[in-house]
Amino acid sequence: MDIVTQGLLGAVVAQAGAKPSEVRIASLVGFCAPLLADADALIRSTEDPLLVLEYHRHFSHALLFIPVGALLASLLLWPFLKKRLAFKRIYLYALLSYATAGFLDACTSYGTHLLWPFSDERIAWSIISIFDPVFSLALIAALVIGVLKYQPLAARIGVLFAAAYLSLGMVQHERAESLAQRQAQQRGHLIERLIVKPTMANLLLWRSVYETDGRYYVDAIRVGLPDSKVFTGDNVQAFDIKRDLPQLTDKMRVYHDIQRFVFFSDGFLAWHPERANVLGDLRYAMLPTSISPLWGIELPLDAPNETATFNTYRTMSATERNAFLAMLFY
Repeated sequence: MDIVTQGLLGAVVAQAGAKPSEVRIASLVGFCAPLLADADALIRSTEDPLLVLEYHRHFSHALLFIPVGALLASLLLWPFLKKRLAFKRIYLYALLSYATAGFLDACTSYGTHLLWPFSDERIAWSIISIFDPVFSLALIAALVIGVLKYQPLAARIGVLFAAAYLSLGMVQHERAESLAQRQAQQRGHLIERLIVKPTMANLLLWRSVYETDGRYYVDAIRVGLPDSKVFTGDNVQAFDIKRDLPQLTDKMRVYHDIQRFVFFSDGFLAWHPERANVLGDLRYAMLPTSISPLWGIELPLDAPNETATFNTYRTMSATERNAFLAMLFY
């Protein structure tokens, strides 16, 4: 989730468990503590551009790390708050809020190592966008009312709203997945793998990607209330390292970088349609019907012992923006 909403949910949860006299300070602790989980994004290297992909949403988001993360956050906040609140109370609010960090990120589609160190699985429930203004604004309203009135009631209502909104995301996800499966059946396709994920800032328009017979098919699915609509997208050949890059061996650096990107992208890789030597993560695109990925790795195929570089392609043209809005408000 975006870092501001991450802090907002932590603040609301901490406020919901606070005494009336500690509502404001609990909100401050609750906002700051879960932000520490995203410090793993600072683990990066100029010599290894893919390192940040491996460690973002890693151990600091794990369930087992919650008490440790809360302790670290409490120790950082203690010098500033020790005159206003006992350390054990700071730790309590930090614990409540830090516990939301990994959970909320797992609700998005990026992938979070919730079960580390017992499992390397990147958990992604894909029930909410990385940024959702309805979710964020509701949390802001609950937080502000609680701070102004010195009462945790609004925060508790905010927590209930957050749970209800994420539950709605689950329902919408199931509906989108069902429509994606129906679309594949109409094409006579047997789905080998399927993902559906919400597009930016809403729970109405979803991106569907499924694999069949060595190709990925991409569609946009508007899951309305009650009507729904499937917008047929593009399709592309799935990347196969043995077929596409037979010259590479497991002794070469670029071979291992590809394998790392395969793990990061859950294997949803295809060549970028407009950029040479770029392998794209097909899970994400600016337009939900597009096969032009939001990011990818550029492979130094002329120097296979050099490292791959990670690039993003976030530019949206006016035509694409209008197409997105037309699908969203269909």
